[in-house]
Amino acid sequence: MAWFAWLLAAAALGVAEFFTLTLVFGLMAGAALVAAVVAGVGVGVLGQFVALGVAAAAGLVLVRPVALRAMAQQPLALDGTDALIGKRAEVMQEVTATRGLIKLSGEEWSARALDETLVIPVGALVDVMEIEGATAIVYPRELLP
Repeated sequence: MAWFAWLLAAAALGVAEFFTLTLVFGLMAGAALVAAVVAGVGVGVLGQFVALGVAAAAGLVLVRPVALRAMAQQPLALDGTDALIGKRAEVMQEVTATRGLIKLSGEEWSARALDETLVIPVGALVDVMEIEGATAIVYPRELLP
């Protein structure tokens, strides 16, 4: 019946991981599952704790650093509005700090100038610096360093 206690511990640790997202509780839940298997095979309590310790140490030392590095990397391909940042666009209607219109990736977008003192004329080329909702925040190309 010790295997059942280990399964309950694994479930509780899994729930804790769900709320914290630190990877520590998840790896400890995996170690508790290893201990449950060891208990199910018939190994004594000392062997179960040794299995728990070895599995937890292996997870925290080997798996967690690799997982954290993978989670910290930027995605290889940007999608949605993130893919539009850094693109070149053409001004269709004068762009000011409050309004304007640009042609970006074949579509017309509302736009406003990043620098509130700039007025960007029709026909000028701009770079998209960020996207806020459905508005592109732009900066003229010729002023870029």
